[in-house]
Amino acid sequence: MNTKSNPKPKSPKLNKVKATNTKPSKSEANFTRLGVIGLGIMGSAMGTNLIKAGFEVCGFDPSEQALKAFKKVGGQTRSDTQSVAKDAQVLITSLPSAAALLATAHALSAKANKGLIVIETSTLDVEDKRKARDIMQAAGVTLLDCPLSGTGAQAARKDLTVYASGPSKVVDSLSSVFEGFSKAHFNLGEFGNGMNMKLMANLLVAIHNVSTAEALLLGERFGIPVSTAVKVLSDGAGGSRMLQIRGPLMEREGWAKEITMKVEVWQKDMKLISEALNRERVAAPIFNATIAVYNGAMGMGHEKNDTAAVFDVLQKMSSKNTTKSPKVTGNGKSKVKNKK
Repeated sequence: MNTKSNPKPKSPKLNKVKATNTKPSKSEANFTRLGVIGLGIMGSAMGTNLIKAGFEVCGFDPSEQALKAFKKVGGQTRSDTQSVAKDAQVLITSLPSAAALLATAHALSAKANKGLIVIETSTLDVEDKRKARDIMQAAGVTLLDCPLSGTGAQAARKDLTVYASGPSKVVDSLSSVFEGFSKAHFNLGEFGNGMNMKLMANLLVAIHNVSTAEALLLGERFGIPVSTAVKVLSDGAGGSRMLQIRGPLMEREGWAKEITMKVEVWQKDMKLISEALNRERVAAPIFNATIAVYNGAMGMGHEKNDTAAVFDVLQKMSSKNTTKSPKVTGNGKSKVKNKK
């Protein structure tokens, strides 16, 4: 009987990490024709910003409604993935599942221009991305692993960060494309490092979103309006991007009015983080404590709502406040005295 355990799979090496210079690099290519596969919240926002940046952008999505919306902002629509690939020098994929990515990979491998570059921005298991990469590579298409940090609302404002990984020269050649839809992009080296960084970012998002709800619920019990708390806390040591972005959605059931990340979609991200933590044998008590809160949101019927709905979960988990706190009547504006 073999008593040796199977070796733990190695994570890809982080060969080189660099923030992209805002000046064009010598290796940067002159791309003008782009395509977007998947015109959901993120894909449509990226496509819109690329159009504003002066690129010629065509796109495809199975949803007729998504195609009509993209056409209204100046995008060109196509009937399928292969039609987009035929007209574009660079493709951006923003897909809901591994099955959608693999279907796209097979479609491109069957009929795509050699030398086509695909910027894969979805949050998916890196092994599924590797399968798609290998399928495309056999047809002369280069797939890059480039997940995004940012919500749908941030994508609309071009407030995204791109975690790019794959062949370094190819990543460097795409600076103008990345700048067309993001505020910052990083070349993280070997394929798969992009998803590794994305999981780290989402772990923090999961925690900060719930901690924001905790703090704002406490403030509400104190009599401090959510809007005032967000304004004041954002400038202090306890501030975070989730406080700024999701905090306002935790007031007057904003989670049902503005959707930046659906609870049901977020469950996929939580699963990927949990699997990575188990695989790398990392203790994560704070992240693990948030799982029940997000599951609670699903159980309470918030699956189609924004993840800011965790505020409602904590509110219903809390006992009623029998003591009245004084109401805050200030305007939340800071007053700084000048020293003489």
